[in-house]
Amino acid sequence: MAGMFRSRVAGTGSYLPPNVLTNADLEKMVDTNDQWIVDRTGIKQRHIAAKDQVTSDLCKIASENALKDAGISATDLDAIIVCTVSGDNIMPSTACALQHKLGAPGVMSFDLSAACTGFVYGLTVADQFIRTGMFKNVLVVGAEVLHRFVDYTDRETCILFGDGAGAWVVTRAQANDPNIIISSHLHADGSLGDLLTLSTGGTGYPFSPAAEPEKGPYVKMKGREIFKNAVRVMSTCCHEALNANKVDPSEVDWLVPHQANNRIIEAVAERFGFPKDKVVVSVDETGNTSAASIPLAFQIAKDAGKIKRGQMILLTAFGAGLTSGSLLMRY
Repeated sequence: MAGMFRSRVAGTGSYLPPNVLTNADLEKMVDTNDQWIVDRTGIKQRHIAAKDQVTSDLCKIASENALKDAGISATDLDAIIVCTVSGDNIMPSTACALQHKLGAPGVMSFDLSAACTGFVYGLTVADQFIRTGMFKNVLVVGAEVLHRFVDYTDRETCILFGDGAGAWVVTRAQANDPNIIISSHLHADGSLGDLLTLSTGGTGYPFSPAAEPEKGPYVKMKGREIFKNAVRVMSTCCHEALNANKVDPSEVDWLVPHQANNRIIEAVAERFGFPKDKVVVSVDETGNTSAASIPLAFQIAKDAGKIKRGQMILLTAFGAGLTSGSLLMRY
């Protein structure tokens, strides 16, 4: 039965915590200002999880919305994949916590760590499970509570990151269904791993009173190098997806890129001649939400009536690792 099936996105959902941290708020915390932030990133605000919220709490709300949209229950799921770098714990997995909160006992559940490319990686894994005939319904969630790993004295990073979750139900498509995941293209370059890091908590820098203070439990980033490589790898992945399927950029209805920085998004779009009105941009209201970025941006565009069934969608992302990827689908 291997290779007989294709997958489709049956339902989507998202959750953004109601607490908002604006650029004006950051002006009171660090040496920065609204104009400086907007000019360099396009970000105006970011959502912040409440003190009593953990990542699986955000996952649960987004997942319930996606399940409702798909018209199935949690007990219909065959697998749960949570893509995150800011899970509830190192162990057990956030996916297992989500499985329990959704009431889906026995369902295979695991976390996937590919940073900001995580959701594209997760969708690809779900697609492969379904293509082989092993599973029929897979829940893929991208979720982060990144603000707890941000140094609010570092103006280069504290302006960027926010919290949120997005979830998709990927299911087996009918034989004649044109709305399918067409292909995905994933890469990584470990030689560039030092450009974006969160070291504390790993075996190299375990949590300890004697931990090196310069490491800290914070995201560290080399911004200029990230910018250059982000544009390069996302453009490469987009070319790969289009060339593999003999699709012209004009046939793509929407480009949904990782929402890291508006200038990166614009640079990638320019390389393909994508007009601004065909590029989904939500970074201004969410900031960089890492693995949650693409499903959140997709949902915002869908709720606004932009993304519709039957449209050709190209997803692309880059993240710490450096990981990168693209996915072409007809929604």
